[in-house]
Amino acid sequence: MDKIDCAVIGAGAVGLAIAREMAMAGREVIILEAENAFGTHTSARNSEVMHAGIYYSTGSLKARFCVAGRKLLYQYCAERGINHKRIGKVVVACDESQLAGLHKYKKQAELNGVDDLRLLSREEVNALEPEVIAVAGFLSPSTGVIDSHGLMLSYLGDAENHGATLVLNSPVTGGHISDDGIVLDIGGAEPMQLACRTVINAAGHGAPAVARLIKGIPAETIPNSYYAIGHYYTLTGKAPFTRLVYPVARQDWLGVHVTVDLGGRCKFGPDFSWRDSLDYRFDESREALFYEAIRRYFPGLKDGTLQPGYTGMRPRITGEGQEAVDFVIHGRRDHGVPNLVNLFGIESPGLTSSMAIAAYVHELLAA
Repeated sequence: MDKIDCAVIGAGAVGLAIAREMAMAGREVIILEAENAFGTHTSARNSEVMHAGIYYSTGSLKARFCVAGRKLLYQYCAERGINHKRIGKVVVACDESQLAGLHKYKKQAELNGVDDLRLLSREEVNALEPEVIAVAGFLSPSTGVIDSHGLMLSYLGDAENHGATLVLNSPVTGGHISDDGIVLDIGGAEPMQLACRTVINAAGHGAPAVARLIKGIPAETIPNSYYAIGHYYTLTGKAPFTRLVYPVARQDWLGVHVTVDLGGRCKFGPDFSWRDSLDYRFDESREALFYEAIRRYFPGLKDGTLQPGYTGMRPRITGEGQEAVDFVIHGRRDHGVPNLVNLFGIESPGLTSSMAIAAYVHELLAA
């Protein structure tokens, strides 16, 4: 049986950030990825936004890691030449009924340590984004967009430069807790067993299923998986916005917002609906809902200008009718297993938070 110091399961942005952190700390690291490439699920199907940390509950891991991770990420991108842009975001109240929500967002952001927001009058919103109709808003200048693939390439390069190895097409099919670590059963073309001193389960959507495959992890510490899909539509022609535009929205999602990517392309999304499995099929029947939602703040949207873009799936651990929860990162104090960390429900702002999450996992294992 082969042996390894540290196995990271999952090669999305968070898994790669953790592998980088562990390898740079001198650990011998292998990254096990079930797919034939890294970052093919959540990390490749999102808005590529570097979030400021506005919406998350005070003191939550999401709030803490988003604010800290955003600062780390801007510094890292500047040092490594990763394509990104501090484009800014305007959050808008489309009518008087949304003003209370707008001010609630701003107050929450300030509690989270986001200290650069600026309230905007109707006229100031219009001056920044002439196509947007709103009664008020605020500007978040530290929100940005990033090349997520370039970021993951850089994380992987750092990890490999410090001795880490990425192994693709290597799903975890089972495992058990042993006297001196964790034994993983690895599938693929050449199935094998791997004895690991440390295991970090960062498998995204698959993290709960992976945890259930490892005998000895208490079942009551493993949440269920739920699948929330978001659709993105792209706008034909030149983008009418220079910043991201987010309307005040209902509690469990941020509404159909505007993202302007690094290439200048304008896209709208994501919406929010539930599916029974990991299913990326695009439901074009949602088009009318997009036009309706977008025209609340962009009435100039013309018929026929929205084109189906792509979908993404949030790795949720709470289902329909249940309140969304924080990131769940379990160490020994949670499940009783030494040298094991399980990461569950790492949805947005996981990309922004990736470096902060990696540092936290490292500290958890060191403690």
